[in-house]
Amino acid sequence: MAVRRIATFDDWVDLFRVWQKDIGVAYPEIVDYKFEAKFGPTRSNEIEFGAFKGRPKWEKVIQIPDQRIRDAMQNLIVYQGDTEFASVEQQRRLFQNAPSEHDRQSLCRVVTEEMRHGWQMCHLLINHFGYSGRVEAQKMLERRAFDQKRLLGAFNQDVDHWLDFFTYTDFVDRDGKFQLTMLSYSGFAPVAQSMIPMLREESFHLGTGQDGIKRIVRAGVVPLTIIQKFINKWVPVSHDLFGVDRSSSAHWFYVWGLKGRYDEPQAKEEADLERMNEHSRFLFHLECEKLIEQINKHIPAGQTPLYVPDLKFHRYIGEFAGQPYSVKGELLSPREYEEHLREALPQPEDIKLVTEIQATEPNWIAAKGSVQ
Repeated sequence: MAVRRIATFDDWVDLFRVWQKDIGVAYPEIVDYKFEAKFGPTRSNEIEFGAFKGRPKWEKVIQIPDQRIRDAMQNLIVYQGDTEFASVEQQRRLFQNAPSEHDRQSLCRVVTEEMRHGWQMCHLLINHFGYSGRVEAQKMLERRAFDQKRLLGAFNQDVDHWLDFFTYTDFVDRDGKFQLTMLSYSGFAPVAQSMIPMLREESFHLGTGQDGIKRIVRAGVVPLTIIQKFINKWVPVSHDLFGVDRSSSAHWFYVWGLKGRYDEPQAKEEADLERMNEHSRFLFHLECEKLIEQINKHIPAGQTPLYVPDLKFHRYIGEFAGQPYSVKGELLSPREYEEHLREALPQPEDIKLVTEIQATEPNWIAAKGSVQ
């Protein structure tokens, strides 16, 4: 990658093209896509919560009344953008073994839109945040998920095969939907306006994941026990993505009007500023339970249904980080926990089996349109 610092957005675009080639996704349908910043109408022209509630949303950074608030807004944009580019890097190796042309095109759309979301965040950084924004936009294209350099650990993990991909897009991208929704209420208008098109595009990613898991279950070739292990892999990761418990950052994001609650328009009670992340995480968990209920409708009678692992299971962030809780929320001894993890999470032999099934069983996944 170039070491020369970018001076304009066009400089950044040149670096973006280098990044596409460097990670191996410069396919014609991706390179030919018209990348652009998109904006949509917000619910309100006024700040909707926090200390500045009722005031006009800020259109320019200079209007934000405190440097701490400006820095916090930039940081939120950086983290969101970093996840977008990271997810492309995680999924870059799936093009060669797509189960169908439809699935390949779906993957192509998912990664292209993730790139566009990263493009959008860098457009904001470069056009609104001056020198520091340009530096952060460049660094976003210099980090690599496969070098373990992305800002959040979830986005440094490998996505090895299509079962991995479908569970990832169903759950990790669903966390993304929550984050984008919370930012869509932002008091900084360019961020709020950016989220509207991004959310429309993100809905396709979620549908791809949910439909893919249903199709795998319907085909009945991949054992349900293995499907469960990949749910157990990505749901706790998604729980962690909501951040630490009793977060002072989430507290101030809300007070400063930068990031609302997921259910902000419907919320009737005052926000619990000490439990902002916990509130969103709980709503996410409830949504996941409903998703699994829908998937279970495709499991034949008499077979063990899938489930969502407990909020306390396999956590690295928050109150339950590093504690030995089972998928059912039972507290285990350290020794029991190590054995439990081997049973509950994908092991090398599971990955090998899934890879072999996908390479040798043409009907390992049901055709698109075969499930509701």
